Amino acid sequence: MTGTILICGVDEAGRGPLAGPVSAAAVILDEANPIEGLADSKKLSEKQRDLLAPVIRERALAWAVAYAEVGEIDSLNILQATLLAMKRAVLALPVQPHQVLVDGLYCPKTGIPSEAIVKGDSKVAAISAASILAKTARDELMLQLHDQYPHYGFAVHKGYPTAVHLAALREHGVSDVHRRSFKPVRELLQHSQQNIF
Repeated sequence: MTGTILICGVDEAGRGPLAGPVSAAAVILDEANPIEGLADSKKLSEKQRDLLAPVIRERALAWAVAYAEVGEIDSLNILQATLLAMKRAVLALPVQPHQVLVDGLYCPKTGIPSEAIVKGDSKVAAISAASILAKTARDELMLQLHDQYPHYGFAVHKGYPTAVHLAALREHGVSDVHRRSFKPVRELLQHSQQNIF
């Protein structure tokens, strides 16, 4: 362990959906125990992600997943909420990394030297691993929300603004887990308030 520079990869999942939290994962991979098949989670099938996630959790030197909740997304905005989730994930690691590499344009303020890498999830193995953990953890959470709010179809679209989801929103209204600051939800709320008056 001595002399090894610990690099932590960070990525998020769930910036685009109309419902549910945004998730972030931080992963420090073990160079002595490489993982085959790591790639940007969006380029992998759900089955591939589900197979890789437990391998990452088992072989990584350290990993953590954290969230920013719907209320935080609405009060902060999605970018700041995403950075908050990323910061929580990095600070939750049982081992402090020497450097943080983040997918995208912005870095969370963790007090650790950090670098943002555009398309980092397809360039850096640790970021790929983080993208897989963030996505699979959020998908699992959306399945739980589906049990609580079955008529929105979260199990299928995971909260993304699909035609099915938008139709369910119009039919059933806005739930507690919908992001009120997101345009389709906000417009629906404004429309329903106008109808009341």
